[in-house]
Amino acid sequence: MEHIEKQMTAQESLELITAMIREAKTGIRQKSFYFLLWGWVVVLAYLGGYVLLSVGYDKPYLTWLITFPAMIISFFYGSRVQKKSGPATRLETIMMWAWVAFVITILIFIAFGREVNYHLNALILIASALPTFISGIVLRFRPMILGAVVFWIAGIVCFLITYDWQLLVGAVAVALGYLVPGYLLKRDEGL
Repeated sequence: MEHIEKQMTAQESLELITAMIREAKTGIRQKSFYFLLWGWVVVLAYLGGYVLLSVGYDKPYLTWLITFPAMIISFFYGSRVQKKSGPATRLETIMMWAWVAFVITILIFIAFGREVNYHLNALILIASALPTFISGIVLRFRPMILGAVVFWIAGIVCFLITYDWQLLVGAVAVALGYLVPGYLLKRDEGL
């Protein structure tokens, strides 16, 4: 059996590269689910903590336990999507590891909260900016880049305000940093 190789024209090469980039972006843009899930979970945790603190409950941080079911949902959703879509692209792999690094960073912050005088809200918001910024750059999606900027600013503000206000600033930052870009991504997925 004779194998015939066809040389691609410059136009065909460009079309192939464009199609590959489009596929990679489509795969990444379909991640709006995660931004919406985690956006709502974290906004609810922040606001729930604020309410508990306002009524005098001494453990407002317990609202963060809602992140555990969200982790399970994320894992099963991700497994299901990967089975349907096949192997991840290089860009998707980079994005996944950026978010894994973020989670590891957050766990380290929580473990050593006392060492940083419990400025966890500030540190977590600042850390949230990095994978959000990388996602925005990879997607060339300005709302996500702006969301990262909101996280950086909110993190700085949280160093300067009391804990109760940090919870409200955090809720607003997550709404602007995850929910707004998440809904815009979801809208664009249909394109």
